Amino acid sequence: MTEAVIDDAVLILSELLSNACRHGRPLGQAEVGDGDIRAAWRVDPAGALTVEVTDGGGPTRPVPATPSVTARGGRGLNIISALARDWGVQDNAVGEVTVWAVVGESNRREDFATRVAAPDLTFADVLDDLD
Repeated sequence: MTEAVIDDAVLILSELLSNACRHGRPLGQAEVGDGDIRAAWRVDPAGALTVEVTDGGGPTRPVPATPSVTARGGRGLNIISALARDWGVQDNAVGEVTVWAVVGESNRREDFATRVAAPDLTFADVLDDLD
């Protein structure tokens, strides 16, 4: 793996872990002290790296948000969308939720900075958010 792929994977893994801690429930029986979040990664034969985080599910499905310019969060899945070749959510029969992302050498493009659309705001909108 190149350093760029590893850097992207580390950032994606950080976002997935943060989301699992913030929005998901622990795996196992948290009421008896058993509760974890599981992280995993693997490299497929074509050289693509998949990172995934599994938690006990949460009240909502992971979807990219459209945060205001002044919001302190809500950009994680947009970052993942910009860096990953593909990503998704998988549920299992016992309520666990796995969010995964595939990172590969071909993900970096010249238009990287424009792959996540900028919000359609004016200066007045920003001032309104501050009130």
